[in-house]
Amino acid sequence: MKYISTRGRSQPLSFEDTMLTGLAPDGGLYVPEAVPTLSAADISAMEGQSYEEVAFRVMRPFVGETFTDEEFRTLIASAYAGFEHVSRAPIKQVGDGQWICELFHGPTLAFKDFAMQLIGQMFQHVLTRRGERITIVGATSGDTGSAAIEAFKGLDNVDVCILFPHGRVSEVQRRQMTTPSDTNVHAMAVDGTFDDCQRHLKDMFADHAFRDEVRLAAVNSINWARVMAQVVYYFTSAVAVGAPVRRVSFCVPTGNFGDIFAGFIAKEMGLPIDRLVIATNQNDILHRCLETGAYTKAGVRPSISPSMDIEVSSNFERALFWAHGRDGDAVAGLMADLNETGEFGISDNAMAHLRSHYDSGMADEATTKATITRTLAQSGEVVCPHTAVGLHVAGQCAKQDTPMITLATAHPAKFPAAVEEATGLHPALPKRMADLYDRSERVTRISNDLGELKHIIREKRIL
Repeated sequence: MKYISTRGRSQPLSFEDTMLTGLAPDGGLYVPEAVPTLSAADISAMEGQSYEEVAFRVMRPFVGETFTDEEFRTLIASAYAGFEHVSRAPIKQVGDGQWICELFHGPTLAFKDFAMQLIGQMFQHVLTRRGERITIVGATSGDTGSAAIEAFKGLDNVDVCILFPHGRVSEVQRRQMTTPSDTNVHAMAVDGTFDDCQRHLKDMFADHAFRDEVRLAAVNSINWARVMAQVVYYFTSAVAVGAPVRRVSFCVPTGNFGDIFAGFIAKEMGLPIDRLVIATNQNDILHRCLETGAYTKAGVRPSISPSMDIEVSSNFERALFWAHGRDGDAVAGLMADLNETGEFGISDNAMAHLRSHYDSGMADEATTKATITRTLAQSGEVVCPHTAVGLHVAGQCAKQDTPMITLATAHPAKFPAAVEEATGLHPALPKRMADLYDRSERVTRISNDLGELKHIIREKRIL
């Protein structure tokens, strides 16, 4: 299995090198040269299997010779051992034909744990074998950062620096990043937006001298291994409601497009997915793009679903790569337009491809709160604001004869103020995190300046 860049100007890499590299040297994102497929019989055989077994069957073709079967099974088992639900990603019915897949039973209460816990295990295994040390720099709108810190804290071969927008994540999200005491992890509050943090991250990767100096690696959703790990729960949840005999649709609260793109890969692998529904909050650039064919920046407005407060959705580049017939030059041109003008237009043929797979919708702040209230009243389930965005849009796009599964991306206790305002209930943190508000914080405040970021990262590394 080899991986190529969405911009077509970098050499193909093995899975191991793709995982450690993150962003391609030409600025593109790595994707597999060919997506492996599973037969209906393969998918049917997943019924009744553990999450770990399905994970092995789904991901094994992607990792090539990087791990033996025994090694990969061990890494998967270690990654999910700390999840609090035996099903890892249980599903619940919340209405007629409507389901949620709970992705918040991992150590940081968000869907990012499914990928990050596995990546932590894979990185440590590969780096130990190679006798190398790397510096991971990540940008987060809230959940990726805490998941990365939890996955990599205390590991011998990795330094972790996480950039997050100061004042634009929830208190629980911030404290999950700033309270670990391990000396190899560092939380950095940037005076800017998530898009600023993500832009600085990409600029660091584009600076090859800095990249080589600090042995830079990425675990943002630009890293293919993140997408790969997220493909698994599409299979487990779809099989639970009748696949492959029945077609299934998914609605995904969407910011950086990685989670829903994993659904596209599951579909490419043979999972009978009818529609992939992009659910956006008031920062609705993806919804507007699907409606108009124009990807146009309009500014980010803070919301009660902060993990979706994103305007430059990095993984959308992967979707564009498929929509343009895997033409790297076409994608490179669109990304150049975005950098130069803040927008790009998508051709009719490419839009036809996107619309053949994706639907979209938007929930504003009032609608999000109303959906939290209504979901509790109708089903007894308390959901986070991001999940509420998904449930609202799922209701708009559902078909009577097709199960619709909304990905419940975070535990409601990560966003207690919004949930309490909508329901009158203050969602409690799990017992293992009950003292989170009492723990000491350790954070570095940084101006929105790439030079200062590089200087601080050099200082923070353990030499």
